[in-house]
Amino acid sequence: MLVINNFRSQLRIGLVLIISSAVLYSLQILLFHSPRDTAFYLFQDLAFVPIQVILVTLLLDTLLTAREKQEKLLKLNTVISAFFSEVGSATIALMAASNLNLVALQECLKVNPDWSKADFNKASGLVEEFELQIKCTTSQLERLKKYLGTKKPYMLRMFDNPNLLEHDTFTDMQWALYHVLDELESRESLEGLPGSDLTHLSNDIVRAFRLLLIEWVSYMKYLKNDYPYLFSLAIRKNPFEVGRSVIIED
Repeated sequence: MLVINNFRSQLRIGLVLIISSAVLYSLQILLFHSPRDTAFYLFQDLAFVPIQVILVTLLLDTLLTAREKQEKLLKLNTVISAFFSEVGSATIALMAASNLNLVALQECLKVNPDWSKADFNKASGLVEEFELQIKCTTSQLERLKKYLGTKKPYMLRMFDNPNLLEHDTFTDMQWALYHVLDELESRESLEGLPGSDLTHLSNDIVRAFRLLLIEWVSYMKYLKNDYPYLFSLAIRKNPFEVGRSVIIED
């Protein structure tokens, strides 16, 4: 109904403008008694319409669209940066503790200031293909459940953020991570779970962990290119650096 009403409103406006134009041209003919000149200028104006379409519709619209995309990208990256500061980096550290081949993963993700675009792209490819071997103990599952539980309101608010709707991979990661929390909270106790259930939970964590790592590499790449000072701190907080510290030593 709203679409129909908008169409009718636009149609009325269009008719008013056409009638106004016809009245003005008629007045011009009546006042100056020169139909030939009026017709000449009318066709001259019509001949310029295609050029106006090119200037306004194509060029201006392209510039406005590019600016809008840039603004959306900035807002999106701001939200993603906040996510990793609030939830993502600590969650990576918790999940990494359950990875049996953590040393090999650490070698792939030791991001440093000298990394180039090619290094980040290589790291993304390695993460996508890396054979994660997650095997969680009860205490590790408890710590992950407790931590994600404290961040649940924040995670739910992120689903309401319209800037993330167009970022499919980040949204998929959010759902995978929230699913892990939902699975953990759905069990009254994590003690004495059968092997089959632990395998199921491990598979859920593998899915979320891989998607989280892919987004983390992309996030680090963004910081390297646009915010070097934030990138410096992110490197010092890298969950894959053994003995990491935010303190800058001499």
